[in-house]
Amino acid sequence: MVDSHCHIAGQEFAGDLEAVIARARAAGVEGALTILAADDEAELTQAAEVSRRWPAVRFSIGIHPHAAGKFAAAPGDAAAAVDAAIEAQPAARAVGEIGLDYHYDFAPREAQHAVFRAQISLARRRRLPIVIHTREAEDDTFAILSEERAGEVPVVFHCFTGNTTTARRVLEAGYDLSLAGIVTFPRAVELKEVAAFVPLDRLLIETDSPYLAPVPHRGKRNEPAHVALVAETVAALRGEAPERIREATAATFRRIFNP
Repeated sequence: MVDSHCHIAGQEFAGDLEAVIARARAAGVEGALTILAADDEAELTQAAEVSRRWPAVRFSIGIHPHAAGKFAAAPGDAAAAVDAAIEAQPAARAVGEIGLDYHYDFAPREAQHAVFRAQISLARRRRLPIVIHTREAEDDTFAILSEERAGEVPVVFHCFTGNTTTARRVLEAGYDLSLAGIVTFPRAVELKEVAAFVPLDRLLIETDSPYLAPVPHRGKRNEPAHVALVAETVAALRGEAPERIREATAATFRRIFNP
């Protein structure tokens, strides 16, 4: 079982990283994809400690849409920062999370678009998968992915929260999607339908820790060990054994990220 998206190089885990990793291993988590922000030197530095303590971890590096405003005058500088960080990190396997966020609009939308496009171009040049963050921006996200020919490399919609119509749109475009702890929330009815709908070879599971802890840990700090609860919920929704979900989603992870 693999946690396909977490943030354990963040300060939230600096004090007890060893224990967090031990709990993940005890829960059967064989590895994880840890997200690094290319504009966060502390996180990039902490990645070395994460690797030392958990050698199976791989990294995805990008400029989040929230930070796109820093690069409004020179979007190519965002891609250059990501490129340099990838070059310096031997365990880097993807570009992301990148995309668009219209919920908060922390960065001007024009800047988000330009920075997103520049990073897609980088991923295509490096032949690396892309990890997508999209919130209330699905139409523009799909349009930019298509216009920039992102489908030349694997594309993952992380922490997918849409319905089966949007999930079908992801799949028909040739992309994959990942489910986080939200699928365990009682009111996430449409997302539960998605969990039963998506073919297993197109599905990933994640924690997005320290965010979005699944039931019964909702409201607390999330961590990679809790991806087991996501697997169990997906298994119940599909009427399959949890081991089947753990193995299939790990195989999907290996196909996409070549860890």
